Amino acid sequence: MNQVIRFASCGGPEVLRLEEGALSDPAAGEVLIRHTAIGVNFIDTYHRSGLYPLPLPTGLGMEAAGVIEAVGDGVRHLQAGDRVAYASGTPGAYSQRRVMSAAHLIKLPDDISDDTAACVMLQGMTVEYLIRRTFAVEAGQTVLWHAAAGGVGQIAVQWLSSLGVNVIGTVGSAAKAELARALGCRHVINYREQDVATEVRAITDGRGVPVVYDSVGKDTFAASLDSLAPRGMLVSFGNASGAVPPFSPLLLSQKGSLFFTRPKLADYTATRAELETSAEALFERLRAGAVKVTPSARYALADAARAHADLEARRTQGSIILLP
Repeated sequence: MNQVIRFASCGGPEVLRLEEGALSDPAAGEVLIRHTAIGVNFIDTYHRSGLYPLPLPTGLGMEAAGVIEAVGDGVRHLQAGDRVAYASGTPGAYSQRRVMSAAHLIKLPDDISDDTAACVMLQGMTVEYLIRRTFAVEAGQTVLWHAAAGGVGQIAVQWLSSLGVNVIGTVGSAAKAELARALGCRHVINYREQDVATEVRAITDGRGVPVVYDSVGKDTFAASLDSLAPRGMLVSFGNASGAVPPFSPLLLSQKGSLFFTRPKLADYTATRAELETSAEALFERLRAGAVKVTPSARYALADAARAHADLEARRTQGSIILLP
């Protein structure tokens, strides 16, 4: 039997249920993976709450690491016993085992641990495409990164700093400000005590920044726009505080011919070549020591609801994982 977290109706963490069920054999192009560590990400809470609707009932979770137990016909790049990790567009990682398409899996190098992989694939490849392809950040530039002490933020701050980029990070507490500075933020703004756009203008001598990376959403949208230099880009890639409200495109013109984009990882890893290139860029940063990632908290698979509650209440810093 296989234990899996599922939910039949949208709502708070309490809707998550631990269930048992049988698994089918992998079909052509599929593998059976035994999970060793499972990543918990904010997108999981969006699926659970219904912000990003899924057909119900459904499983949950986009990211995990584990070991291949069986492969279906036609799978050539993987075999039983291989250590692998993934950041898949199809929920279902909150489980002991899973049958899934082999196309989403990346073979893990010996020097990348399962725990690290489980909390870095989705967030790390997100950082890769955001800073290298959505907006190609260059050494010497100054960028604004909201939630700098969060899971994605911690990876981004380290990665950007290693490239010679000046990072302005926003945080919500003194403890998170200290962490953001330790990770490499040149400037830190406590959004609970300071006006973000005013501080950014002061730091940049009134110019603003060429790009803002915003995973917070509704609460930071106005400040993000007001922090941009003319022809700057707002990269909105999350909704931690709720969805960005509808706005007129004319607003972008009025504030300096700004660009607005709402990207997602799946569109930047749509081909096998893109997926492998993104993962290898991430592994290279990990090997070089430029990015260091370890889980800040570990929960049993059965405690997924508590993990969600802690994540949404901002009781965690950085990445958290489930252990099946």
